[in-house]
Amino acid sequence: MKKRVEKSSKEKVDKVDSVTDEEPPKTAGNLELDFTELCKLMGVKEIPSVKIKQSTPTNRGIMGDNHFQTSLESQMTTWSSKPCLQIELENEDHGSVKEVKISGWKVDEVVLQVLSRLLPSFSNLQCLHMWRAGLTDSTFTSIRNTVFLCSNLRKVVLEGNLLPEQSYHLLIGEDSMLTDLSLRNNHIGEEGAHLIGSALSTIHSANKNLLSLNLAFNSIGDAGAIHIAQGLRLNRSLLCLSLSYNQIGDNGAAHLAEVLGHFVLTHEEIVERRKLLIKGEESTMVQPSLVSLADSHERPLSVRSSSSLDRLNKTTKNPTKKKDNPKKDEKPAPGHAAKKEEPKVAKKDNKVPRSQAGKSAGKDNNLLVSELVSEQERVDETVIPLLDPGILHTEGKVIHPGNTCLTSMNLSGNKLTEQSLKVFLSSLEGQREGGLLRLSLNKNNFHSDCDTFLKIQKIMSLRDPLKKNRSGQVEEDQGEPKTTNDA
Repeated sequence: MKKRVEKSSKEKVDKVDSVTDEEPPKTAGNLELDFTELCKLMGVKEIPSVKIKQSTPTNRGIMGDNHFQTSLESQMTTWSSKPCLQIELENEDHGSVKEVKISGWKVDEVVLQVLSRLLPSFSNLQCLHMWRAGLTDSTFTSIRNTVFLCSNLRKVVLEGNLLPEQSYHLLIGEDSMLTDLSLRNNHIGEEGAHLIGSALSTIHSANKNLLSLNLAFNSIGDAGAIHIAQGLRLNRSLLCLSLSYNQIGDNGAAHLAEVLGHFVLTHEEIVERRKLLIKGEESTMVQPSLVSLADSHERPLSVRSSSSLDRLNKTTKNPTKKKDNPKKDEKPAPGHAAKKEEPKVAKKDNKVPRSQAGKSAGKDNNLLVSELVSEQERVDETVIPLLDPGILHTEGKVIHPGNTCLTSMNLSGNKLTEQSLKVFLSSLEGQREGGLLRLSLNKNNFHSDCDTFLKIQKIMSLRDPLKKNRSGQVEEDQGEPKTTNDA
């Protein structure tokens, strides 16, 4: 009898493997019916029910704390006594699945294999939400593979899923297309933060698509915050970052603040920068004489960067311009026209994230996200952080202008004192065009009426697009300066 049971079990596993090894269907069907039938075929004993709801239009902003708060409100989940798959449709068509949500019940490997078989066929699928789904390192791998197979899936919420190997970073690798990732309440510690920081960027690679990352309610601490700060040095896609309630103190906060302002390149970064200059990674051929000069002077470097950026800007602005003189054949003299255009080009480059971010308060979320993504792709084609036109050579050091792409940072509910606030103030005052638009610092270890905090509030009130009325004037705050408390 025992052998017969083992044989039956093995046959079910073989059946699962044979089904899931097939290519996913190219056309979407009815997820409710297909899910149930495939679960039966694979021998699932307790088949989860499927609940469908119609999509309701919402006007969601994506900037900073307001984005995270709106996201939190829209994702309120309740514990499910029985397994249930919640589906949101774009319209009345059962093939227009927009969001799939699993809330409060453990998902086993067989059910995940059913989902990996079905979900990639739904081209409208934009969001996968899994709250307390009992994921393991093994089932997480299955989820990651499914996410990468879904062509238009851009938002993933994995909250309350504790992975021993802390492998969440696999969702934000260099090949990831996700734009929004929430990893709240997963007990992510220093090791997990280290992996996530490396996924955001290293001197050799960087994520180019992720716009929003929510790491609230974890255990990142000072050591983990330093790793995240390291990942922000050369990342030029992330706009919104939440690190609220993560036991971060002054040391970790200071590293995060320093990345926002001017910072000194490390020896490894300088070496990589020289390699990029030699290889001509900005899509322009570099004369050997310019490469040798660029290591000791800023002018030749700026000429290279500005010529490349200027060519892109002119092409974008004048798509119908005649092609009598192709730009790639032009070789401007280092001492003339290219030098004059350098400040203008650098200014345009730095305004890209801020100009897009400043319009967020009055635009529809979907339209804004698509614009940000397309704009970011255009910038990524021309700008390499280690070849930023604003890099300076001073007193034997190579100074980088800092990360001015990040527009929102949430550090609420940590252990910051006025000591780290001074570093934030210095970085904010030194930021060029672009930079932070929202900074949440409430519920930390300092008084709300301390001088440094008030100065930071004054700077941020002038930048915050959500505090501006339609006429473009900044609204005056009444009484004590406010910050948004957001998870």
